[in-house]
Formats: sequence, structure tokens, C-alpha cells
Amino acid sequence: MPHAELKFSSDLDIDAEAILEEIDTIIRRHDDGSGACKGRAYPAERFHRSHCAVRVTLLRKPHRDEAFCTALLEEIESRISKRITQPCAFTVELDFFSPFFTARDISN
Repeated sequence: MPHAELKFSSDLDIDAEAILEEIDTIIRRHDDGSGACKGRAYPAERFHRSHCAVRVTLLRKPHRDEAFCTALLEEIESRISKRITQPCAFTVELDFFSPFFTARDISN
């Protein structure tokens, strides 16, 4: 159950839903057992310099080694940066949930 966060300055014309969907697609291409990526977008009304930051958080698994992370990071950076058409600072970070993380679906 990966999570993707997209934080960007509000002066950028960004299709957040399309970017989050593409991140989900990229993750599944690299790891078809990853599960659905939960995505959130946070446009910042107050900011200092135009920027876009992507953070993807994954569960730690043995196959998610350095080679896996490097390939995933490179594809996310390459594909998502093409969707940003205005000058800005752009960052991508991969992270792992702590061992003390739990997740489940809640239905009422």
C-alpha cells in the first residue's frame, strides 16, 4: 500500500490527479504486488519560490533493494518532470514506512 504525496506551489499549473495516477502506474509496473497507491496533493497558497515535491512511501520488502529504488526513482523523476511545464524546483523522494506502521481499510 504505497503512499504518494505531491506538494507544489499554487502558481504552477499542475494536474495533480493525473500525476498521482501516473505514479501509481509506475509503482505497479515496478512491483505488481504493491497494491493501490494512496495519493494526496497539497497545493501551497503561501510559498517561497516555485517548487514541486513528490514523496513516495513504501513498505520495506526484501525485493525493494537499492537497484529497485534507483530504477523506481529514475522513472518517477523522468515521467513526472515531463508533466510540469513551468520553471520550478522539482524533487522526488522515496521513503519507507517504519517497522511500527499498520494499515487497514475501514468500512462502516
